[in-house]
Amino acid sequence: QVQLVESGGGLVQPGGSLRLSCVASGFTFSRAVMSWYRQAPGKERELVATSTSAGGSTIYADSVQGRFTISRDNAKKTVFLQMDSLKPEDTAVYYCKAFGYGTTGRYDYWGQGTQVTVSS
Repeated sequence: QVQLVESGGGLVQPGGSLRLSCVASGFTFSRAVMSWYRQAPGKERELVATSTSAGGSTIYADSVQGRFTISRDNAKKTVFLQMDSLKPEDTAVYYCKAFGYGTTGRYDYWGQGTQVTVSS
């Protein structure tokens, strides 16, 4: 059974930091492209950051470049999102996503999301 379980969200003041974690199970994590998305109220879900399967390449949305860092621990089947210098506009539900190709073809798996609220 495939599971992606996010944690680490919460309430933080502007300028603060949070570290999100997403623990995966049920598929070959090391071969999956792992991403973080977010969705703010009334807005479409948007890509925040991506880490390739080997972890050698990362991609960031312009809005978080230089403030957020995606990383992964393939041994622990976990992907992280370190968020620094948080702004109120970073408030959203953050989702972990796995993408790849398995024995049955392409897959896209999503976690349940974790709320991040940036407010004073």
